[in-house]
Amino acid sequence: MAKRKFILVLLMPIWSSLLAQNITKVNFQDSIPHDSSTVKQLKFNVKQLIIPAAFIGFGVIGINSDQLKDLNSDISEEVVEHIDKQISIDDFLQYAPAASVYALGALGVKGKNNMKDKSIILGTSFLLMTATVTGLKSITKVERPDHTGNNSFPSGHTATAFMGAEFLYQEYKDVSIWYGISGYAVATFTGAFRMYNNRHWLTDVVAGAGIGILSTKAGYWLFPTVNKLFASKSNPNKKSAFIPYYDGKQAGFGYISSF
Repeated sequence: MAKRKFILVLLMPIWSSLLAQNITKVNFQDSIPHDSSTVKQLKFNVKQLIIPAAFIGFGVIGINSDQLKDLNSDISEEVVEHIDKQISIDDFLQYAPAASVYALGALGVKGKNNMKDKSIILGTSFLLMTATVTGLKSITKVERPDHTGNNSFPSGHTATAFMGAEFLYQEYKDVSIWYGISGYAVATFTGAFRMYNNRHWLTDVVAGAGIGILSTKAGYWLFPTVNKLFASKSNPNKKSAFIPYYDGKQAGFGYISSF
C-alpha cells in the first residue's frame, strides 16, 4: 500500500501538466463547499520551529564556516568525479508534493481543508518562501559549485519541494502518515538532485529545506488573517485555487478563479 502511494506522488508532475493544459475545463463545484472557511488551524508552537530553524541555521553558519565550506567542497568534488550525466528531473520534481494535494482531492481522497482554504494556505506559503529565498540569494551572493552564478544560497528548488512536502503532510497526516512520508521523500530526492547536478552546496540544500518547511507552517498560522483578503461576500460561489505548472522550460504556480 505504501508503495502505491509513493508512486502516486511521483506521478503528480504529469497530472499537474495535464491540468494546466486543460485549465478551462476545471470544475470546482464539487470540490468546494458553499459554507464558510473549513480550515483546521495549525496552532503556533515554539517546538515547531526547532527543525526548520536548525536547518536554516546550519546553512547560514556554512556561509562563513571553514569546516562546512570544506565539507561542501568535498561533497561537490565527489559528485563531479562520479557524475556521468546531469538529470533535470528536479526542475519539475520540486512541485510534485504540492501538486499531490490537489491530485488526491481530485481522486476523492479528502484532506483537512477544502479547495479554497488550502489554496490560500499554499499561496501564502509560496509567497513567503519565494520572498525569503530571493532575498537571501541577493544578500549572500554565494557562488554556485558549477560557477554559473552567485545565487547559490539557499536552494530554491529544495525550498519549494519541502514547502510542498509539509503542505502534503499537514493536509493528509490524519488520513495516512504515508502521504507525508512520500512527500518528504520526493523533497529529499529533489535536494539530492540539486547537488548531483552540481547546482548547489549541501548547506544550500539544508537551508532550503528549513525555509520550505517554515514557510508552510507560517502559511497555516497566517491563514485567518490572509483569508479575509480573499473573502467575497458579494459572490459566495466564487472559487479559486493555486495550481503548480511546468511547461518544460519554466515552472511555478498559477492562480485560478471561477465565478
